[in-house]
Amino acid sequence: MRGYSGDKDDFLKRLRRIEGQIRGLQRMVENDEYCIDILTQVSAATKALQSVSLGLLDEHLKHCVHEAIVEGADAEEKIREASDAIARLVRS
Repeated sequence: MRGYSGDKDDFLKRLRRIEGQIRGLQRMVENDEYCIDILTQVSAATKALQSVSLGLLDEHLKHCVHEAIVEGADAEEKIREASDAIARLVRS
């Protein structure tokens, strides 16, 4: 069972909302909308994805990393994975 399983429906709802935002962006480009308006919506979609990412990272730390530490198995590997994920998020 994954750490986010308890919040899976919430994550899926948020991702579906983001999917709608992306479709809206496509329509804006197809309709030759004003550049700044499109960029504003790109920023909103980016922030929404970052929010999902942070939520998943939080769940990973609370469940997967915590469980590995308690069980004494793969703790260093789970911490390295989390650190790598944080680095990718910071760079994006």
